[in-house]
Amino acid sequence: MALHCLLPSSPSSFKSFSPRHLVPTRTVYSARRVQFLASAGIQHSEVPRRSANFKPTIWDNDYLQSLKSDYLGETYLRRSEGLKDYVRHRLDASAEPLSVLELIDTLQRLGVGYHFENEIKGALNTIISMKDTNMLVEDDLYVTALNFRLFRQHGYEVSQDVFKSFKDKKDGGFKAYISEDIKGMLSMYEASYYAVEGEDLLNEAQEFTTRHLKELIKGNIYIDPHLVKQVNHALELPLHWRFSWLEARWFIDTYKMKIDTDPLLLELAKLDFNMVQATHQQELKDVSRWWNSLGLGKTLSFARDRLVENFYWAAGFIFEPKYGYCRKSITKLICLITPIDDVYDVYGSLDELKLFTDAVERWDINTVQDLPDYMKICFLALYNTTNEMAYDVLREHGQDIIQYLKKVWTDLCKAYLAEATWYYNGYTPTLEEYINNALISVSGPLIQVHAYFLLGGKITKEAIEYLMGYQNLIRWSSVTFRLADDLGTATDEIKRGDVPKSIQCYMHESGVSEEIAREHINHLIAEMWKKMNKDMVSSHFPLHFTSLGVNTARTAQCFYLYGDGYGIPDRETKEQVLSMWIEPIPLMEG
Repeated sequence: MALHCLLPSSPSSFKSFSPRHLVPTRTVYSARRVQFLASAGIQHSEVPRRSANFKPTIWDNDYLQSLKSDYLGETYLRRSEGLKDYVRHRLDASAEPLSVLELIDTLQRLGVGYHFENEIKGALNTIISMKDTNMLVEDDLYVTALNFRLFRQHGYEVSQDVFKSFKDKKDGGFKAYISEDIKGMLSMYEASYYAVEGEDLLNEAQEFTTRHLKELIKGNIYIDPHLVKQVNHALELPLHWRFSWLEARWFIDTYKMKIDTDPLLLELAKLDFNMVQATHQQELKDVSRWWNSLGLGKTLSFARDRLVENFYWAAGFIFEPKYGYCRKSITKLICLITPIDDVYDVYGSLDELKLFTDAVERWDINTVQDLPDYMKICFLALYNTTNEMAYDVLREHGQDIIQYLKKVWTDLCKAYLAEATWYYNGYTPTLEEYINNALISVSGPLIQVHAYFLLGGKITKEAIEYLMGYQNLIRWSSVTFRLADDLGTATDEIKRGDVPKSIQCYMHESGVSEEIAREHINHLIAEMWKKMNKDMVSSHFPLHFTSLGVNTARTAQCFYLYGDGYGIPDRETKEQVLSMWIEPIPLMEG
């Protein structure tokens, strides 16, 4: 059964399959072959079809293929290496802890921290070994909060009690002078988002800093415009909840306006951004050719055609150049998830959806004859692409993973079917019912399970067993993904006849207004982050996989910050795509 689409043998002969029988062949069914098979078999009678009137793609394949960049040339590579040596020297030469911490923070926000992971770890180990570190920072809120945030970010145990010295012993609140320290409050505000469950002091810090920062921005006192820009940006979405490459693009423009800008750091950030962008462009061109050849975007005209936006998601999950195969594969996954999601949400009848779900669960190519034409195309595209990914892992790592990939696709389709059944029955689930299903239907577990195998690390039985339970980090990040999606898209989706989302479920269950329901959903997102903060430190998975899981939540919150950035891609999403993947940053101003 597994992988037989990719093998020259028949399904019956697959029983004798072993890794040594693999041949270097790829997908058997071309786009033309898929279309031929779709015209055969059982013809289903016409059923009423709903339409979501999705906007067409705004990115043409010919345009994407025309993208060019000079930033992969040897000249830029040599200059980049020279600038990285300069940074390493600065990290080694800086003896004063605050200077080191500020340099690390700047490197990370500029998007180049991934080049210096070992140096940053070594610098933090040196600082934390200093016995008098606490004495250096205990009376400075900015330094204390920066120290706390960076060490927690990198997995060190730091107690929330470091902020006790800033509380008034008489009334238990924060000292009055703190409300006038904008830089310090902003630093504590960002640090507070690393709280775990039960850390009331950090919850108080977050409430205090949010309230006072908003008041100061609205007040009449003069504040440095550079600082005002940072405060507004942070209040919109905290740094910890943003994905790093999008943040880097914003921070590069912000950093160059600082009085004490290091021109060499700025040059490295711009150059590295352009080099990463050039790598991403090549990947985008590859997946665009694949998508154009597959033909799903044109054939399934009722569905969202969002190749570039899907690449945005994949790059949000993991942007570093060395993970290109994983990034392209995730893009392909989302390209398949989206039209299948639209089949369940809008186009398919309930009987058809049951047939498709059964076909995916059986993972049998012969079931395609029982499907309507448009579903045959979906199934074959899914079947071939998934088997190809499994083939790649088997070839490279000797692990047959098709049973796990089949399982997550089956779970996804069953979750879609549950939502479709709710819709056709006019049923509004409780919020708990909704979330338990929606954390799967949002596709977070499917993407993360695939990513575990596609990242190229060691694959263990213990990790797989844990992974397939959709526990802890996978669960919390997927719930956050779903709730952020709902906050941005629920209004439009309800208008086109979709199943009630978390907001509507809570309104129905609790009898509250939409405003209060949205506040509750935002509260749930904050609670999910506290769980993720704990699991990021205690996770037994490799750091790059743990980061990808957390970035699932981050990318969702950025994507849906201004509304449905996926369904309506010609507004903020378009501007972000242009700045991140189309337009390089000028190295010289003027």
